[in-house]
Amino acid sequence: MLVATVNVNGIRAAARKGMGEWIASTGADVLLLQEVRAPEELVADLIGDGYAIVQQASVLKGRAGVAVAVKAGYAIGRTALGLNAGLVPDESGKLAEPAVDTGRWVEVDIPELGTTFVSAYLHSGVADSEEKMAAKYAHLERVTERLGQLKSMRTPDLPHVLVAGDFNIVRTARDIKNWKPNHNKTAGVLDAEIAYLERWFGELGYVDAHRRVVGDVQGPYTWWSQRGKAFDNDAGWRIDYHMTTPALADAAIDARVDRASQYDARWSDHAPLVMTYR
Repeated sequence: MLVATVNVNGIRAAARKGMGEWIASTGADVLLLQEVRAPEELVADLIGDGYAIVQQASVLKGRAGVAVAVKAGYAIGRTALGLNAGLVPDESGKLAEPAVDTGRWVEVDIPELGTTFVSAYLHSGVADSEEKMAAKYAHLERVTERLGQLKSMRTPDLPHVLVAGDFNIVRTARDIKNWKPNHNKTAGVLDAEIAYLERWFGELGYVDAHRRVVGDVQGPYTWWSQRGKAFDNDAGWRIDYHMTTPALADAAIDARVDRASQYDARWSDHAPLVMTYR
């Protein structure tokens, strides 16, 4: 089973710059896309006939957007858009999802692969913005609750969960080239954010499958700032993840980051994270 995740940073621009060629050459069984920023019919056209698309767009035009693209031939089971699937209705009986949280979470069950796939685009936040960080932490709380629910939903026919995407948080100094100047100063490198990852990979029992495969090495990074010479100097961040239930992590046999050969060859500011599971 070949699964790839990538923040496309706007699928229209990515398609113009070579995303389609990468999709064709990779041949993933499941593609998990973030920051799609386009309507569903356009996404289907740009991905191509070889995949069925399940997508949640943001209600905020030009923002966010996540999709799961499933290779033709696999039957799609349950789907869920957003985190509402696990929420308790409010007094009015509605499941209100904040506008800033839309286009960030989509779930797809593929029974043949025994897995619930989630494409996740978590808030980036801004360290000196109390409002943006409050929105990020509120979203992380809801994600934490849903991760617990997904584990409790496992059955013999659907034993695995794979949540992949742009988490916008590093875990350790191994995940960012410039740890010291960013630690507890820049969003994505704050201890309060990292605590959520450690809870997911600790108390909730999920596994950082990419790190499991590559070991305790520096990087490999999946995102580079557009500013300066970050890409040329490989001054990157590892903020894109394959987070899985333990048995699926045990089945992971290969991981690679499809980093472009040079800056001008990139079709996103992120590089795809591609993993193979036996």
